[in-house]
Amino acid sequence: MLFCIPIPYSLTPSLLTPKKLQQMSNGLLLWADDEMELLRAHILFLEKKGYDVVTVTNGTDAIDQCRQKTFDLILLDEMMPGLSGLETLQQIKELSPATPVVMVTKSEEENIMDQAIGSKIADYLIKPVNPNQILLSLKKNIHRRAIVTEVTQSGYRQSFQDIAMQIDACKTIGDWMEVYRRLVHWELELSSTDSSMAEMLKMQKEEADNGFAKYVKAHYMDWMDDIAASRSAASGPSARLRMGGAGRQTKLQEADERPMMSVDVFKRKVFPLLDNGEKVFMIVIDNFRLDQWRVLAGEIGDMFDIDEQTYVSILPTATQYARNAIFSGLMPVEIASMFPELWVDEDEEEGKNLNEGPLIKTQLDRFRRHDTFSYSKINDSAGAEKFLQKFNSLSANDLNVLVINFIDMLSHARTESKMVRELAGDEAAYRSITLSWFRHSVLSELFRLLAQGGYTVLLTTDHGSIRASKPVKIIGDRNTNTNLRYKLGKNLNYNSKEVFAIKEPHRAMLPAPNLSTSYVFATGDAFFAYPNNYNYYVSYYKDTFQHGGISMEEMLVPLVTMRPRKR
Repeated sequence: MLFCIPIPYSLTPSLLTPKKLQQMSNGLLLWADDEMELLRAHILFLEKKGYDVVTVTNGTDAIDQCRQKTFDLILLDEMMPGLSGLETLQQIKELSPATPVVMVTKSEEENIMDQAIGSKIADYLIKPVNPNQILLSLKKNIHRRAIVTEVTQSGYRQSFQDIAMQIDACKTIGDWMEVYRRLVHWELELSSTDSSMAEMLKMQKEEADNGFAKYVKAHYMDWMDDIAASRSAASGPSARLRMGGAGRQTKLQEADERPMMSVDVFKRKVFPLLDNGEKVFMIVIDNFRLDQWRVLAGEIGDMFDIDEQTYVSILPTATQYARNAIFSGLMPVEIASMFPELWVDEDEEEGKNLNEGPLIKTQLDRFRRHDTFSYSKINDSAGAEKFLQKFNSLSANDLNVLVINFIDMLSHARTESKMVRELAGDEAAYRSITLSWFRHSVLSELFRLLAQGGYTVLLTTDHGSIRASKPVKIIGDRNTNTNLRYKLGKNLNYNSKEVFAIKEPHRAMLPAPNLSTSYVFATGDAFFAYPNNYNYYVSYYKDTFQHGGISMEEMLVPLVTMRPRKR
């Protein structure tokens, strides 16, 4: 069934007609030039375009005007009697630091250009200039946001129906990955504008997540069968014995083969890089989404050549399961069976990810590899400083693995802290905090060192998160786990239409503490709530970022290979 939502007239962006552009281009300008009589035609042109222009012939008068009025933009000549343009610029910046200043001058001296750019001018125009050059500079510096908003809204409006048809036509996991990438693209584009179409995008993402959940429900167990079958083929009857007889034939068709999942990351990405003789630095940022990666990519894109891929996190999309699967190359039930000393059950109080280094070692050993490696984890600023201090000593290793927990900690802090929740009120604010953290964290310095050191960087995560807003009732006993996006236990009571239930954990390659244990996963933007004290529970957790369930945001996660750019 084709997904269609009528676009309200109020949300429909208007076309960029000349009349509208003229209306939104009004502004108050200051032009300082000692040859103002030669610029009369330019002044008339700007006035016809709706600008109010104040003219002065020297730097002193320009500064006096800035004391009296707030201008939208200042046009400034460099060669004037008395104060030079650069001297005037310095004083104007002190009075009105946010006002864009455009140098319009005959000077082509490189040192003057450097000084002007160093003073953060908005533009540099060489005389003689035609009026359209000036108009372009004005639009760029005064009206950029309004114009970008109009164009972006128009672009998304044109793509809306195409994306809706693409959602309806999704047949493979690759199709869903492409849909998710397009939605993330438009989410980032619209969030950087004053767009009124964010709500439309939200509705389309919800529709996509609902469709994706149906797809996962239909195919996830086949993916698990495929993993079990590959284990059986590789290891013979002993594998079936270890797996509780789960070595069955896969039902997957060639057109919809199993995607790369958590257990495949080392085998399909890390090992080939090592075999190619590359020094590999693997960075795993816990709870890291594709949109957050795209924001960070803008900060490091000039240092690396970037190859962005996406892989599928296993269920539950939670650190205990997904990250341990990455490092071990094994599904949770395999870890519990083969290395019981390295697996911690849900009901145990011990930390669930204390054995990641040893799990990496088991995977290297199983594949009979002799790569030297290090494992490090950063939980706070003190740990970050210690890591940087030992960075140089890591160059002797073939592989270095670093886990960074900041974003997961931010997600939990946002849930528990009213102040943090207000700071990260929505996805855009969440991304903004992520970017601010990156710029002021060890990670920014680390990428610079990695680029200089010639490392191949593999950046990924164990799972993402979704802003959960729809409560779904569930009943379980006191031993049921506390996660809001997945539950495991016995005698769980729920509406089967609202969840994805796995009643045979062994087939999904998940541990089963009891014979009657089942796993239940929330889909879309739902979260589980118990009937007792329901209203308080819902109000407390509504619109918090959660993980563990089924959504594109949680399951389709970035896997990025970066190689230093050759300069």
